[in-house]
Formats: sequence, C-alpha cells, structure tokens
Amino acid sequence: MKIEIKRIGIIHSPCKKPEDMTRNFKPEFAEGEIEIFKEYEDGLKDIEGFSHLKVLCYFHKSERYSLHVKPFFDNIARGVFSTDHPDRPNHIALTVVELLKREGNILKVRGVDMLDETPVIDIKPYTSIDRIENIRTGWLAKYMQGSQK
Repeated sequence: MKIEIKRIGIIHSPCKKPEDMTRNFKPEFAEGEIEIFKEYEDGLKDIEGFSHLKVLCYFHKSERYSLHVKPFFDNIARGVFSTDHPDRPNHIALTVVELLKREGNILKVRGVDMLDETPVIDIKPYTSIDRIENIRTGWLAKYMQGSQK
C-alpha cells in the first residue's frame, strides 16, 4: 500500500542544520514560525483560541533509518521507537509548540525543535484530553526533572 502525504506548510526555525540540535539547545525557549501554505490558510480559522498545538512534520534531512539509534543526549543505542530520533522508518515527527500569535498564514510559536524548512504535514490543537498524568518515561527518566519512573 502506498500512502501519499501532502505538505501543508513549512517550519522556520533557528536551527539551520542538524549540528544545531546539541545537548545545549533548549527547544522550550526557541521561537520560530510555522508558515501554512496559502491554499490551506482557511484551515487556521479559530486556531488563535488554543495555547498549544501538536505539529506533525517530516524529517526531511533524514535519509536512512535504523531500529537502534543513539539519542542526541545519550551514548547508549536505544530502540528507535523509544526515542524522538529522526532516523525512523517513516521519518515522521510530532512536537508540541506554544502558539504565541497568528498573522495570516504564519503561526508564531515557541518550542521549535525542528530544523529550518522542515515540512509540516498536519496541525492539531493540544487540549486537556491530550494530557496524561502519572506517566512512566522509561530510560528518559534520568534526564527529566520531576518525571515518574
């Protein structure tokens, strides 16, 4: 089965190349823009009412995949599905950003953890339904403050 996905926009990020995504990079503070192509702009109606958005993107700089990868801030090979690593079978990314404001087809956002020019394939509102309490964070627990083991 072949699946076709259309780009609906593009990320404008301070990270221009993969090397910019280092251990010292703090995506929660990084501001950028999501440019939605004009043909999809009408789909942004009512988005201003949401504080955060779930953004699905395509890892356009990733040309291969591996089932075991070394996360950027860890030296141990992990199963790709237990990471956010870009070298995945389908190169699909999911991130949550804070919506600062909308200017026409441009969404000003904070929390950009994508490379510049990353294709956007979908946007959905982040709501209280998406929030889950008391989660386990597996191997990431030692890197996350206040996380549950």
